[in-house]
Amino acid sequence: MNADDPLLKILACPLDKGPLHLLVPESEKDGVLYNPRLHRRYPIVDGIPQLLPSSGEQVTEDEHEELLRRMTP
Repeated sequence: MNADDPLLKILACPLDKGPLHLLVPESEKDGVLYNPRLHRRYPIVDGIPQLLPSSGEQVTEDEHEELLRRMTP
């Protein structure tokens, strides 16, 4: 999945139904989808977003700050 993927425009967080942000670390192939409102990230495995509520992971405040820095160009 890449930032230009049209699928990103229709994907939503399963908990608050808001938009998600794609974050692809240089060291990872698939990356994660991040919801900054709830401080939750969802993995992308083999190009498939894992958007079940149980697949999401709460991030710490420090991780949240780092993810926000990566979201801002």
